[in-house]
Formats: sequence, C-alpha cells, structure tokens
Amino acid sequence: MAQLKHDVIHYFIQNQKKMISNWHRELNQAPHNAYAPKQIYKNSEIIYEQFLKGFTLPPEQIDTYVKETACNIAEQRFQSDTNIGEFVYNLNLGRTEILKQFHQINNNLSEVQDSIDKINYFFDKFSFYTVSHYTNLKNELIEKKDQYIDSNHEDRLSLLGQMTSSFVHEFRNPLTSINGFVQLLRSEYPSISYLDIIASELEQLNFRISQFLLLSKKGSMEKEKSFFKLNELVEQVLTFLYPRILEVNVNVQTSLQEEVTIEGWKDEFRQVIINIIFNAIDVLDSLESKRKIWINTEILNSFVIIRISNNGPKIPDDIQSTIFEPFVTSKSSGTGLGLFVCKEIVDQHGGDLSCTSNDHQTSFIIHIPIYKQK
Repeated sequence: MAQLKHDVIHYFIQNQKKMISNWHRELNQAPHNAYAPKQIYKNSEIIYEQFLKGFTLPPEQIDTYVKETACNIAEQRFQSDTNIGEFVYNLNLGRTEILKQFHQINNNLSEVQDSIDKINYFFDKFSFYTVSHYTNLKNELIEKKDQYIDSNHEDRLSLLGQMTSSFVHEFRNPLTSINGFVQLLRSEYPSISYLDIIASELEQLNFRISQFLLLSKKGSMEKEKSFFKLNELVEQVLTFLYPRILEVNVNVQTSLQEEVTIEGWKDEFRQVIINIIFNAIDVLDSLESKRKIWINTEILNSFVIIRISNNGPKIPDDIQSTIFEPFVTSKSSGTGLGLFVCKEIVDQHGGDLSCTSNDHQTSFIIHIPIYKQK
C-alpha cells in the first residue's frame, strides 16, 4: 500500500501541469457567472497543491488541513456575492480529471479503490467546508438584515403609535366640547329634532376613536385597575346601543347568571362588549329573516364565560382562522382592527377570546377571571 501511495503521489507530481491544464480547459467550457476567471484558475491550483499534500495524511487530519483553505474560498465567493454552486461544480471538474488520470495507474483493485476513496474523501470534505462556511456567512447577513428591518419597523410602529395617540387626543377634545353643547341644546331646547341622532353619532365616533387609542398603546393599559360589575356593564352597553338595535330591528335576548365582579379596566372592557355586539348588529342588518342576538353568561370555577351569539351568516373559514389578527375583515368598509383590539384587551385582563361559526349561529366567547375578595 505504501508503494502504491508513493507511485500515485509521484504520478500526480509528474503530471501536475498537464492535469491543471486539463482542469483549466474544462473550466473554460463551464458556465461562469461574474466571478473573476483568474481567481478561479488560482483557486484550482491551490486546491491541487492541497490535494497532493492531503493525499499522504490520514482521514482524521484531512479535515483540519482543508478547512482553512475551504473557508477562505467561501469568503471570497461571499464577498464577491457569487453563487457557491458554481464553485462546487468547478471543484468536481477537478475531481473528475484526477480520477480520470488515476485510472491510468495499473495496480491491485482493492488498493486502487482505497486510493479512490481517499480522493473522494478529500474533495467531499473540501466541498462540505466551503458550502457550510458560505451558508453560515449568508445566514449571518440575512439575520443582520432581518434585525435591521425589524428594528426599523418597530421604530416606525412606535412613532406611528405616538402620532396616533396624539392625533386621537387632539380629535377627542373638540368632540367632547361638541357633545357638551349638544347636551346643553337638549336641555334648553328639547323640541329640536335630531339631537338624539347627533348625540348617538358622536358616541359612535368616540367609540371608534377609542379603538385607535387602545391600538396605539400597543396593548398596555395606562390607567389603574378598578372593580366593576359584569351584568351592570352589559346592561349599560345595551342601553348605549339601543338606538342602533332599534334601527336594525334586532331581538336581543339575555340570560345573565348571578352578578360577578371583574378586576381590570372598565372602559376598555366595555369597548370589547360594544364592539362584538355592534359587529353582530352590522352583520344582521343584511339579513331578511328574524334578526337575533343572544347574550349569555356562565360561571365556571374562577371564570365567567360571556357568550355573544347571532343568527347571521357563517364567517368564512379562511377569515375565521385569522379573525383576531390586525387588518382581517369581511366588511367592505371595515378596518380589521376592532377584533384585534378586543383580543388584546381580553388578554390584558388574563382572559381569552375565541370565535365559533357555522351556518346557523356565530358566537364570540370570552373567558374572564372573576375577582375573588381575599
């Protein structure tokens, strides 16, 4: 075996120029990208020199021996922004040329196979380390770009949130003044028509503004928590929505269990109930048959379950699976933010909001912890 190794090395040294020349000829016929041809030829000569030295090493030493050169070539390719696949193709052209020449040496078949395995091992390892290092460099670059994009996106969202919050506050101030003057007109001139409609529209506008304000806070509640009665809150919401319920002619049925206390943010949780019922009324507006909404509560261990259902059309499956994500809506004029905000608020209360929908009924189910006095 030692004699064969000596003969092989001697043959490859003696025919080095010829084999590199043949390798270069194959490279000239191969498709290349923008990578410099001179560097390709230079790399082939470096690899051949390494092959001559590596052929005498045991397999466990070849790894360390080829790794540095392979990584250097990978970095060249990476810096020049060229495809690593072309290098692997070029490397295999060299392997093929060496194996082609090797078969001209006539020796014992088993010894020849051992040498062929060693040639393949060298080129396989060289290819592995080059591709692995190139891939790692690419992944690091992609990760840096993703981090930059995420950081830039978060900065923009933060700025947008601040702008939205500022805009909403500026918008709400004159809205409060207008609502105050409407109340004065109502007390001084109760016979003026449409004051109730104006007041209702102002309330609805204030409701929409509150949604954007909650969204701009990124789910964080700025106020202190308080305690509020759930049944009382539901009744307040129904009173607030009564003009709209009457307008669409919706039959609202309630089945509320014993009164429970919730710890959280009353105004925000009120927005959740309003939004879900208001959405149901909008859906039912296009229904020709009897329009119904059911509001039920059920106490289960330390939670109260609030189920708000309607007999409107089924929510499409593709929307139902993403209904609580931002900008998802089946309404032609909807923003797709209402349910997203509702989900955020319920989560902040330590609860859960889910949806089920079929051809007969659509339900939004809220699980919310009950406050237990210590």
